[in-house]
Amino acid sequence: MSQSAIRVLVVDDEAAIRRALRPPLVELGFDFSEASRGEEALQLLHSGTFDVVLLDINMPGIGGIETLRRIRAFAPRLPILMVSVREREEEKVEALELGADDYITKPFSTRELIARIRTAVRRVNAPARAEDAPIEIGEVRLTPARRSVTKRGQAIHLTRKEFDILYCLMSRAGRVVTYAKLLTAVWGADCREEVEYLRTFIRQLRKKIEDDPSSPIYLLTDVYVGYRFTDAQMLVGENDEVGTDADTPEGVL
Repeated sequence: MSQSAIRVLVVDDEAAIRRALRPPLVELGFDFSEASRGEEALQLLHSGTFDVVLLDINMPGIGGIETLRRIRAFAPRLPILMVSVREREEEKVEALELGADDYITKPFSTRELIARIRTAVRRVNAPARAEDAPIEIGEVRLTPARRSVTKRGQAIHLTRKEFDILYCLMSRAGRVVTYAKLLTAVWGADCREEVEYLRTFIRQLRKKIEDDPSSPIYLLTDVYVGYRFTDAQMLVGENDEVGTDADTPEGVL
C-alpha cells in the first residue's frame, strides 16, 4: 500500500454497502477499513490513524449522530462525511451543526463519493489561506480586500449582504453551509430562522453570477439543508449508484 494512500474508515451497519464500496476504493488506492457500529468505529479510531471517516447516520447502538459527537471530542479536525437517506434532512442539519464536514445521500454514485472524500481530505490538509486572499473558482473571482467580484474579468456589482453571502460560500467551496450558519454569519444569530429572506438574496446572486440562474453551476442548493458553492476540483458522477441491501443485492455497484 502506498504511503500516500488515503486511509478511509467506512462505518455502516449494512454489509452490502461496505462490500460495494471496498472494491472501487481499494482499486483507486484507498486504504480501506470498516466498522458495522459506532462503538466499533470509536475503538478503531482510538487505536489507529485515519484520514477520513464515512459515517452512516442511521445505525443501531449509539447511532451516527452520537458517534460523530464522540469523535469530535478527540479528533476535531478529522474529516467526517455523513451518509443518510433522503428523508432525514433534520439529521443532516444536526450532523453539520455538530461538526460533520459534509454529507452524502443514499443512493449515491461512487464517483461523487470519491470526489467528496478527496475534497474533504484536501481541505483539511491545505495550507491556511489568508482571509484577504483572492478566491477564484471557475470564471468567478472574489477579492475580499477590495470586496470585489468579477466573472470572466468583468466586474459584478453586489450589495454588501450579497457579497457577504458569496464570501461565506466561496471560502467554504465544495462544503454545504446550513441555512442557520449562513444566516448567522451574515445577519447574526437572531436571524437563524429567516430562510425565506435568505432565498431572496440567493435568487438575486444567481442572476448576477450564473449564465442560467434556473440551472446554476456555481451556487447550488442542498434541499432543506443549505447552500454550497461549487468546488472547481469536484467532479460529480451520475452513474454506479450505491444504495441499500434492497437496491444493491450482493453489494454490486
